[in-house]
Amino acid sequence: MILLDRVTKNYGVKDTKPALNRVTLHIEPREFAILVGTSGAGKSTLLKLLTCEERSTSGKIVVGGIDYDDLKPNQIPLLRRKIGVVFQDFKLLPQRTVFENIAFALEIAGMTNREIKSTVPKVIKLVGLEGKEKQFPRQLSGGEQQRVAIARAVVRQPKILIADEPTGNLDPRHSWEIIKLLEKINRFGTTVLLTTHNAEIVNKLKRRVITIDGGKITSDQVSGSYRQ
Repeated sequence: MILLDRVTKNYGVKDTKPALNRVTLHIEPREFAILVGTSGAGKSTLLKLLTCEERSTSGKIVVGGIDYDDLKPNQIPLLRRKIGVVFQDFKLLPQRTVFENIAFALEIAGMTNREIKSTVPKVIKLVGLEGKEKQFPRQLSGGEQQRVAIARAVVRQPKILIADEPTGNLDPRHSWEIIKLLEKINRFGTTVLLTTHNAEIVNKLKRRVITIDGGKITSDQVSGSYRQ
């Protein structure tokens, strides 16, 4: 569950509008929601607040049952285990194989080698990369690299997956493969929050569409559409 209640974010620059202005938003567990808006609308700020890269100026944020008002710095890693994040530019480690890139998320969580060897193959199968375990990112297509990034994001079984423009660097065929994979992950019970500029994807998905503009939510449609 994601809850924002009258959240405002100011960056402290005099005479500028807030990056977010009294935003209220509730995303239910297991929901698939799409966040849209032009560059500078406030999407990135909202995501940074959810992952604790930034702290809000005012208002309340609760994610996965954790109230950010009560969150201590040493608790942020625990929060981030509940949230998987996928980016437009993959952010893979070039000197690590597919298996090693995914395993890295488990290594930093302190899992044993036995647990890693048991868990990673299941996620590789989930994202359809069997047979690619020993390949390096440079040997993969863009769509395959994004699958590795998604596998790494979900390998710790987060309650929430944030996909920030995950198809931005992909052609239409690979874009739809990634969207179908996100839908599959959502069917397994993970809440998915997708940001995209791709109107075709938004309009075909017929999912909840939240539009942000000028730091405010201007539209929230149950089965929405998007015009750029």
